Amino acid sequence: MQEERSQLQNRSKAMKLLHARLYELQRQEAQDEQSKLRRQQIGTAARSEKIRTYNFPQDRVTDHRIGRSVHGIQSVMEGGNGLVDLMEALRIHYETKALEALMKR
Repeated sequence: MQEERSQLQNRSKAMKLLHARLYELQRQEAQDEQSKLRRQQIGTAARSEKIRTYNFPQDRVTDHRIGRSVHGIQSVMEGGNGLVDLMEALRIHYETKALEALMKR
């Protein structure tokens, strides 16, 4: 890598090159982490990743993320108490997960 006759100039070039390589490595790691988080959020869209099932014959709505079933599809569809119950259970579930993640840090 020695291009110049001056040790000072060679050192300066080497430090600039090292700085650029470290910056690129750090940028790549941050991008990989962001991609990993995005893939976790998106998922694979497989049938096993379904969020909610509406079972009309049994008049039941099941949210598979939290394993909670609520009877009264009409109430859920109209935004009534059934939907409020599901949303509250989801909020509690995700707040609990967020607290657990904070405690692991």
